[in-house]
Amino acid sequence: MMSHEHHDLDLSPAAARRARGILLAIVVPLLLVTIVGLALLWPRGETPVGSQPNPVDGPGFTTAQITEVTGEIGTEALALLHDGTEREVPVQIPPEIVNAGIEPGDTIRVFFTTGAMGSGSPYVFVDFVRDVPLLLLGGLYVLVVLLVARIRGLMAIVGLLASLGVVVAFLVPALMSGAPALITTLVGASAMMFFAVYLAHGISIRTTTALLGTFIGLAVTTLLSWWSTSAARLSGATSDTGIMLDTMVPGLGLRELLMCGIVIAGLGALNDVSITQASAVWELYAANPSASTRSVFARAMRIGRDHIASTVYTLAYAYVGTAMTTLMVVMLYDRSITSTLTAGEIAEEVVRTLVSSIGLVLAIPATTAIAAVLVRSARRREDPKVRIEARGQSAQSRETEERAATRAVAPEPAGGSESGR
Repeated sequence: MMSHEHHDLDLSPAAARRARGILLAIVVPLLLVTIVGLALLWPRGETPVGSQPNPVDGPGFTTAQITEVTGEIGTEALALLHDGTEREVPVQIPPEIVNAGIEPGDTIRVFFTTGAMGSGSPYVFVDFVRDVPLLLLGGLYVLVVLLVARIRGLMAIVGLLASLGVVVAFLVPALMSGAPALITTLVGASAMMFFAVYLAHGISIRTTTALLGTFIGLAVTTLLSWWSTSAARLSGATSDTGIMLDTMVPGLGLRELLMCGIVIAGLGALNDVSITQASAVWELYAANPSASTRSVFARAMRIGRDHIASTVYTLAYAYVGTAMTTLMVVMLYDRSITSTLTAGEIAEEVVRTLVSSIGLVLAIPATTAIAAVLVRSARRREDPKVRIEARGQSAQSRETEERAATRAVAPEPAGGSESGR
């Protein structure tokens, strides 16, 4: 069994068995339901995945390297073809691409079409070739994670890949094949969390506690996203890709797809706060094993409230950043703030932020409460001498506090303090 860095070996065997028994009674049914759901909802036969031809592949497509940007903005550039002829030909470049920046040495994908001959060149810009920079960035990411987090970082990457595998192999094909969106989203997100949490953090009482907190937040987020997308009459067809998808996959519910996206987008933050709260409870209890469940919960919630404050605006900033161009387009029009925020394009992001934030906020006290109960039931194994010393120190600490309190409320002796004489 994989172990967490903060393992459970310091728990007494009987207490650890009790805690594990409680968690197994909850987690095993969730795991079984997830496995059964995957088996029942797994897409069978042909799916819409891969049914359309590659839009940037075929006999008319090739790659080329820019050698010179010529003419006015939006006219053309000279490029060296990589089709075996190594010819330098003019290529039509859209104005927005030139404005964004195109330089000699850039590798691009072009399309040959006789329909563009009238504009001076049959070769038209399609897209940039980004393989090398993306591979370098991905390699740098893996290297940094491994150098800093070591084996934990490696397992986190494995968990991430496994989770993304669930999205690619199950969630997207199932939704495109017409599977019920609400159940499919719950099953897919559940499978993703099992992979991500246990592979990245190991199997322990602490991580299982965090997983339960994540499931509570996941359930809240899923139900709220299902209700809010319907109540707010969000169509999911506010972007060109949404409209294109609706045309290419008839019968696909864009509203249900939007709901799924809201849930998946909030999973990372949910897992983050749940792991943090479970760790906070364990560390607080380790620092003071004599603390009561209520005391541990109250102290951990003080940490949780700070986490809530920071994560809520983190989610908001993330969604504002992804919707920046949409926000700018909407704000070009002269209309009120209320009208702007309720516009379809912005309303989707508002609902996304609020739903994810509510699920996140509720996951924190849920995780904290579960952890506080379990960590108290799993007492540390200490020898009698250590327990006696701990009780003695606790009694001495209480006596010191009582004396300080007495001095604070006692009347000052007549004649004033010594310093005032």
